[in-house]
Amino acid sequence: MDYIEQDTLLFFKEHPAALPVYEAFAGKLARALPNSNVRVQKTQITFSNRHVYACVSFLRVKKKAELPDSFFVLTLGLPYALESERVAVKTQPYPGRWTTHFVISRLSDLDEELFAWVRQAYAFAVQK
Repeated sequence: MDYIEQDTLLFFKEHPAALPVYEAFAGKLARALPNSNVRVQKTQITFSNRHVYACVSFLRVKKKAELPDSFFVLTLGLPYALESERVAVKTQPYPGRWTTHFVISRLSDLDEELFAWVRQAYAFAVQK
């Protein structure tokens, strides 16, 4: 087992049921955007090219009763306010940049629509 895998397992230690969905996400992302850098930290996993474009965390973005038992939060940096019922929370920390949070709990959440937004976030991070 390599260092990155050990860090990822430690990151998911308190949320082991979310790990298979994350592994599917990370694998699909690696195939779609192979030049991404992945950095596992204590509170989040960041994905970057020139700049960070996505993060995985366990941020509480909804009331506990509204969250599934097993989930992770995917945060994307986008140049616009995304209008979708899939968005848990969105904020505009400064003009021209929207931080958008999604609750990911099932493999079916990892669909083409989500990855289109991930690719947009990737492209936006390159432009900054």
